[in-house]
Amino acid sequence: MRSEGGGSLPFKLNECKYPKPDKPESLQGDQACSLKILGHWVKKNNGARLYEKFKASTFEEIMKKIISIIVILLSASAARPQNPSGEAILIKIDANLSSRNRIVTSKMVIHGRRGSRTIEAQSWVQGIDKAFTEYLAPAREKGTKMLKLGDQLWMYSPSTDRTIQISGHMLRQSVMGSDLSYEDMMQDPKLANHYHATVEGVERIEERACWVLSLKAKTEDMAYETRKLWVDQEREIPLREDLFAKSGKLLKQMELKDIRMTEGRWYPMRMIFKDMLKTGKGTEFIVETIRFDQDIPDYLFSKAGLKK
Repeated sequence: MRSEGGGSLPFKLNECKYPKPDKPESLQGDQACSLKILGHWVKKNNGARLYEKFKASTFEEIMKKIISIIVILLSASAARPQNPSGEAILIKIDANLSSRNRIVTSKMVIHGRRGSRTIEAQSWVQGIDKAFTEYLAPAREKGTKMLKLGDQLWMYSPSTDRTIQISGHMLRQSVMGSDLSYEDMMQDPKLANHYHATVEGVERIEERACWVLSLKAKTEDMAYETRKLWVDQEREIPLREDLFAKSGKLLKQMELKDIRMTEGRWYPMRMIFKDMLKTGKGTEFIVETIRFDQDIPDYLFSKAGLKK
C-alpha cells in the first residue's frame, strides 16, 4: 500500500500471518487482520504507549499515522550522512595533492644530531612520471640536479661534472642527509593507484575530525606495505601518516601542516618527516611557492638538461 506522497509500507496489509483478533464493529474481514499486523508493527517499533493509543483508533486513523511515521523514518534515514568508503577518500586526497603539473620552490630543513641545515630547491613536476629538481643553496649543494623519468632516477653533481643513476639499494639512501629517501621521491603520489583502504573510525587531530584509514598495498613492490592515515573530514587531506614495513614495524611518520586553499585545492605548505630508524628531530619540507598546471619546457626532462 502507498500513501498519497508515494511512501510504501514495510508489509502487505492483505497478507495476514497472525491470528485474526476479535473484529471491532468498525472493521470487517481483512481489515481486522490488517489492524493486527499494524498493531504488532507499531508495538515492536514505537513502544507500548503508542500501541495502546493506536488500538483505540479507527483503521483509517491508524493508516494515516503509520504512513506519517514511515515517511518521517525514511526521510531521517536518507538525511543521515553515510560514511564514505576508503577508496572514495583516497580519490579525494589524490585530487588535492596531485595535478597535471606543478612548479615548486621549497626549503628542506634537516634537524640532525649536530644541528640543523637548510637546503633550497626548485622543482618542476609533470604528472607522476617526470620530475626535475635543481638545488639552489647552500653553496656546497648549489647546481646539484635530480631527474626522475618513470622508474629511473639520475643525479648530476657539478663538483665532479658527472651524472650517476641511482638504483637498487641506493634508492633507500637518504636524500642530502634528510629523513627522506630517494625511494620516497620515486613513489607515485596517487594513493588510490597502489593501495586498498578501509575506514577504521574517527579521531581528532589538532581539534579537527579525521577519518582514520588503514591502507594495504595492492602489490608487493611498494616501499611501505601498510599505511595509516588521519584524513581531515572537511578538507579531505591527511594531517598525519604512519608508514610500516611488511613486518609491521613503524618506519616513518609524516605530519602535514599549514593547510591552505591554493588554486582551488587544499594543500599542505609544511610537512614534517621522521625516519623512526634514525636519530635527530626529523626533516621539515616547507613550500614557499607553488603553481599548478603551468607550461613546462620538455628539455628539462632529459639527461642532457642536467648539465645545462
